[in-house]
This record gives sequence, C-alpha cells and structure tokens, in this order.
Amino acid sequence: MRKIFAVLVICLLSACASDNAQQTSDIEDHSYSSREGEGTRGGAGSDGFGMNPLQDPSNILSHRSVYFDFDSYAVKSEYRDLVLAHAAYLRDNTNAQVLLQGNTDERGSREYNLALGQRRANSVKDILLLSGARDQQVEAVSLGEEKPRALGDDESSWAENRRTDILYQGEY
Repeated sequence: MRKIFAVLVICLLSACASDNAQQTSDIEDHSYSSREGEGTRGGAGSDGFGMNPLQDPSNILSHRSVYFDFDSYAVKSEYRDLVLAHAAYLRDNTNAQVLLQGNTDERGSREYNLALGQRRANSVKDILLLSGARDQQVEAVSLGEEKPRALGDDESSWAENRRTDILYQGEY
C-alpha cells in the first residue's frame, strides 16, 4: 500500500511539474532565501541576512499545518506548495530536522485515531522525502486526538483538529 501511495504521489507531482515549474522555482528561490536582498526585511543584520524564514509571517515556511478531510490522509492540492517549500528548505539545510505530528478530531476510537494520525504524518513525510528531504531529517508521529487545536463539538472545530503539524528542531 505504501509503495502504491508513493507511486501515486510521484505521478501527481510529475503531472503538475510542468504547469507549476516556474511557481515551484519561485518558492525555492525566494521563500527562504534572504541572500542579495531577497526576502529580507528592514533591519536585517550586518551579515546581510534578514528574519529567520521559518518565523517570518510573510514567508510560506512560517505556515506549519497541513489540513485533511474527514477520515482521510490524502494531502490536499492546496497544501502541495507548502509541503514542497518545506522539502526544499530541508534539502538545502541538511542540518535542519522536523517532527511531523499527525492529529485527528475526537470522533473515532483512540486506536483508530492514533493510526489515522500516523497515516497523515506519513503522507506528509512521503512528499517531503520524494521532494529532496533526507530520511534522517524527518520523523513522523501520531498524537491522535490528544492535542486538539479547537475544543468545540462542531464541524469547524473538528476540521481544525484534522491536521499534521510541521515542527522544526527546537520547537518540540
């Protein structure tokens, strides 16, 4: 099953590559690079580097959650560029490490939610690895329903809890 999923992800990425080649290259060139004035903010240090791209709210890398549909672990197309940007950052920063925390809403048994959370974290991990990150840089774990972001008992709260969070070393 995992190999089939990996092949499907490769096919999807390949199919979209020609349409988004320029967009992906823009992400790789500008989203986390602050060299030569790219992405720097006023007040950059004397070394020519600006704010940490992982914490710059105007940078795609500051976005750290991938949301999922109910009972699904397929990464939605709207989060593809986000995951690819993190993959490029990891590829270019070989000392960087991430922890992927798969989460679910409260519906379902504890065991089912732990398994679904792991599948969600693994689906993000697969895309990162297929896009240039190294295996030793990425760890995927499941928190199941144990770390909700929203405490309500309605669809909008449940949707907020169906996610994988991307945490860089030092944030976990």
